[in-house]
Amino acid sequence: MHPSRRQIIFTFVAACGLTALTAGCASGGGAGGGTRVDPNLITAEELANYPSLTCLEVVQRLRPRWLQRRGSEQDPVVYQDGNRIGFAGDALSGMVVTAVESMKYINASDATTRYGTGHGAGAIEIATRRR
Repeated sequence: MHPSRRQIIFTFVAACGLTALTAGCASGGGAGGGTRVDPNLITAEELANYPSLTCLEVVQRLRPRWLQRRGSEQDPVVYQDGNRIGFAGDALSGMVVTAVESMKYINASDATTRYGTGHGAGAIEIATRRR
C-alpha cells in the first residue's frame, strides 16, 4: 500500500522540524559554541573595544534596548557604585568608558524593589574601576 500525499508531506515536515530542533540543541552552548552575551550586562572586555566613546555611546551601540521607553516618560536611572547620579541620557554622556568596569541593566520591577519608586524605565548600575 502506497502512502498518501498527506502522509508523505507530514513525514517530511516532521523530519525537517526534528532536524532543526536537534541542530539547535547541538549548537546551543558548550565548548566552541561561541560567546554568549548577557543582554543585561556590558563587561570590561566589551568596554575595552570602545575606549574613545562615552558610556552613552557604548550603550547605544551594544544594548540600545536599555534606553527604550517602556510606558514611562523618563530614561533609566543611573547608579554609579551604588550612588544615584541621574538619568541615563545626561549621566552616561559625561562618563568615559575607561573609568568603568561594567554596566548592568536592572528592569523596572527589580529597580523599584532595590531602590524604591521612580524607576519606571529601570536602572543602569555602573561599577567603576578601583584604583
